[in-house]
Amino acid sequence: MREIYRILDANFNRAREGLRVAEDCGRFALNDPAVTAMAKNLRSDLREVYTRLPLGEFITSRDTPGDIGTEITSPTEPDRQGLTDVALAACKRLTEALRTIEEYSKVIAPDQVGKVERMRYNGYTLEQRLVQRIMVAGRFAQVRLYALLSSSMCPGSMREIARAAIAGGADVLQLREKGIPDDQFLAFAAELRELTDETGRLLIINDRPDIAAMVGADGVHLGQGDLPVAESRRLLRVGAIVGRSTHNIDQVRRAVNEGADYISIGPVFKTSTKDAGPLAGTKLLKQAAAETTLPLVPIGGINTSNISRVIEAGGRRVAVCSAICCAKDPEAAAKALRKKLDSLGK
Repeated sequence: MREIYRILDANFNRAREGLRVAEDCGRFALNDPAVTAMAKNLRSDLREVYTRLPLGEFITSRDTPGDIGTEITSPTEPDRQGLTDVALAACKRLTEALRTIEEYSKVIAPDQVGKVERMRYNGYTLEQRLVQRIMVAGRFAQVRLYALLSSSMCPGSMREIARAAIAGGADVLQLREKGIPDDQFLAFAAELRELTDETGRLLIINDRPDIAAMVGADGVHLGQGDLPVAESRRLLRVGAIVGRSTHNIDQVRRAVNEGADYISIGPVFKTSTKDAGPLAGTKLLKQAAAETTLPLVPIGGINTSNISRVIEAGGRRVAVCSAICCAKDPEAAAKALRKKLDSLGK
């Protein structure tokens, strides 16, 4: 039995080490409370399983000086190109170790096998969430100007207004359509996907993860009454961005906990775009910034005359619709907004 305890001892150590690396990534690199909590909970579960086994057997069976594996190295072991590689390696180490613990526990602690199996599945979820956050953080970090487009708000050609918004500095286009046939919605989405691919911008589809998936959009934006974040992700490609609209601090907290990649805050000012309920103002932006480091996107009635108030409240990016769509010169309007936002880096 000594060899089994030796195997288990090594793999409990591997699992703990992998979890610590993953937790530190979520805590210090991403500032993500949900990912950090997932890793902490797994560490607690692992500790509980460990204490239910004969601890003395682990220590007496350990033989680090005699372990032939300490002298065997892989040429890829020191090769880490960035945060994603580090996180992936840690999570793979974790789940592989848990699988070994699960199998060998069948010999000495069969009553713990079910719990270890559940931990392994939770490890896969941790890996998915961690890598998702790293990928999105990298893609969304430089976003400043987020333009919403709809056929009802765009006089003339939506494509031309979209092109003007991009020329003026829009980093993201969101297609928001209500009450039009699905085939028309899909056609608009495909047209904007072609344009954003051509110009290297992000395309987000409002409310419709199915259409986002069909055209290969970069992500989807969900309102309060839309699908849960996790269910939307099932329809989207790996690394897709999922945003959530919020109008009060409780909704912000829920969006963080359900794993949204960014959060829109609004309405900040009165808006004619839609009935968005009571004004959230810049107060909600400040509250949200104090509780999460997720990207926050203020929205609602923002234009060149009031964007400075958003920036003064801590806004690093804004979402606009009529300020660009309804402008006489959409490109000039986008440039004016972008100039204000770019002043943040000066």
